[in-house]
Amino acid sequence: MSERLNAWPALVYEDLAPMVDYVNRLVQVGGKYTLDEPFEAGWGNIVLDVTPRGLRTPTFRRQGVTFEVHYRLLDSDVVVESDRGSVTVPVSDGSLAAFYASFCDAAADLGVRPPRTSLICEIPDAPRKFEDDQVERTWDGDAARLMWTAFDLAAGGLETWQVPFQGHRPRVGVMWGGFDLSATRYRAHPATPEADRPAFMQNAARDEYVSVGFTFGDAKSPNASMYAYIWPQPDGLEGRTWGVDGAAWNPGAGLVLLPWSTLRKTADPRQAVVAFGDAVYEAAVETAGWPADVIGSRCDGWRMSTTPPAAVRGRDQ
Repeated sequence: MSERLNAWPALVYEDLAPMVDYVNRLVQVGGKYTLDEPFEAGWGNIVLDVTPRGLRTPTFRRQGVTFEVHYRLLDSDVVVESDRGSVTVPVSDGSLAAFYASFCDAAADLGVRPPRTSLICEIPDAPRKFEDDQVERTWDGDAARLMWTAFDLAAGGLETWQVPFQGHRPRVGVMWGGFDLSATRYRAHPATPEADRPAFMQNAARDEYVSVGFTFGDAKSPNASMYAYIWPQPDGLEGRTWGVDGAAWNPGAGLVLLPWSTLRKTADPRQAVVAFGDAVYEAAVETAGWPADVIGSRCDGWRMSTTPPAAVRGRDQ
């Protein structure tokens, strides 16, 4: 038990909140470049990959330069890598405005222009633009490592959950606006967005989807947790079981929640993430008419390289 709890560490919101807020602002700088990419349903094109060192944008190809931005949380820096070379921008104590200026100057040496917009989004009470955010913040390397560990562990479970789905599923990654880790499954059924939402939120809700993810929590709900929801929200979610003891439907939030504190105490937390996601998709099948026949076998590549297709097809998931 102790070894598992150490691998899946405790996440105390009050301890992590300052760094979560800081890193959320930092990753929006490189994240803005994703808005120039072709739009995927639900903004699947914008997610940041969870890497062995931090969070990284997709590769961008534009204006005569190919580049990517890597937020190396474990190294306290940001690396812009391109076909012309690479530059490193240290991250330490300071303001978002100062980081943004340093980032733009360093990226310019590689022929990378500033993002087309510097608006800060999805952070309550934030200044309007990066260059307006003059608040001095403290970089905490230990908290950065803890954040990366949580993202890395949750991503492993969510990637395993996604594997057998044969429909459209963007990469598992961090949505740099809300700063949650997301794994989403889509089907080609149009949905009606809520008219009072901003345009980017309406564009996220144009198609039906099932989303499972991880969040550090916020001031209103200060608990790290796995979350899930079905869009549009169907009837019949009350009273269901959700694959893991302790997971529950929260009607006020419109989410199924599995607290991190509960997850880390399960016999196999990674498999618990998979079971949680499977239960949510089963609910979508039973309450919203989602197809059950788009789920393939869940097995590793070695098995697929040596096992005839008929035997794989008959394998219990």
